[in-house]
Amino acid sequence: MAHNTAQHGAEQRILVPDDVAMLDLLGTGDSILQALEDGFTTVLVHVRGNVITVTGPPNDVSLAATLVNELIQLARAGTPLTPDLVRRSINMLTASTPVRPAQVLSTSILSTRGRTIRPKTVGQKAYVEAIDAHTITLGIGPAGTGKTYLAMAKAVQALQARQVNRIVLTRPAVEAGERLGFLPGTLNDKIDPYLRPLFDALHDMLDPDSIPKLMEAGTIEVAPLAYMRGRTLNDAFIILDEAQNTSAEQMKMFLTRLGFGAKMVVTGDVTQVDLPGGIASGLRIVAEILADLDDVAICRLTSADVVRHQLVSAIIDAYAQWDAAHGSKPPSRGGPRR
Repeated sequence: MAHNTAQHGAEQRILVPDDVAMLDLLGTGDSILQALEDGFTTVLVHVRGNVITVTGPPNDVSLAATLVNELIQLARAGTPLTPDLVRRSINMLTASTPVRPAQVLSTSILSTRGRTIRPKTVGQKAYVEAIDAHTITLGIGPAGTGKTYLAMAKAVQALQARQVNRIVLTRPAVEAGERLGFLPGTLNDKIDPYLRPLFDALHDMLDPDSIPKLMEAGTIEVAPLAYMRGRTLNDAFIILDEAQNTSAEQMKMFLTRLGFGAKMVVTGDVTQVDLPGGIASGLRIVAEILADLDDVAICRLTSADVVRHQLVSAIIDAYAQWDAAHGSKPPSRGGPRR
């Protein structure tokens, strides 16, 4: 495959080791090779046998050759290569991040139901490492950055490794201006829409048949934030989701539930606050209050860490530009977010 616009000037040859299958490295229908060329439009990539030759401007050739070597390391580690993974690797290399793509994208958090959950960006890897290293971690960032999903994966990992005895998942029952009293059904029926995203993530990570048994035994608890009052949670992995919709008082109540042998992760998006009447977000406030505590990590994820459709990152950036230009943010009404 070649680009007629390739500017020749430098050449690097990469010998692919025998323990890496060329099909894995190049992708079905050369999809990985195509993604590489799309990412470096000034270079020409030629494959012959198990030798990959890159020619073009020296700087681009150096980056493209580095990318090929990173992809070889990922393939050797058993990480499935995809065009999206190639794009993320290119973003890391061109941003001159201190962490190599292979270090980020080969990190395994949890293997379950035939797939492996991994961080996909430098920011996500830093977030996962912060959870490991701290008792309390705040994960702040826009929708789609994996704040809750990765925290859930770490909770399940900790439970399986017997580092904790139970998982407690909670979120405030405030979403998009709705109130529980307006919803039909019993209390459980009213609560369910707010907790459903947490159940959905659990079903991705555990055998669905085991979840009711674990909940009956108290090993997994999913409950509204109000149910946390008056408790001390020992030997537990506790996740507070949608924390931007807590008041300062609710956040203080939650954090002081921390018991011995416990770990807490608080996640939220401070640009999507649904609290009524101008109530200040407890997540905004606590990020300032706890900023200097040693065993607390504050991780701020950005549009660069979004792992949904590529357009989602562009939408988040467009809204941020709109906010900056208008000095305010547009209304945050909408459906439940994950």
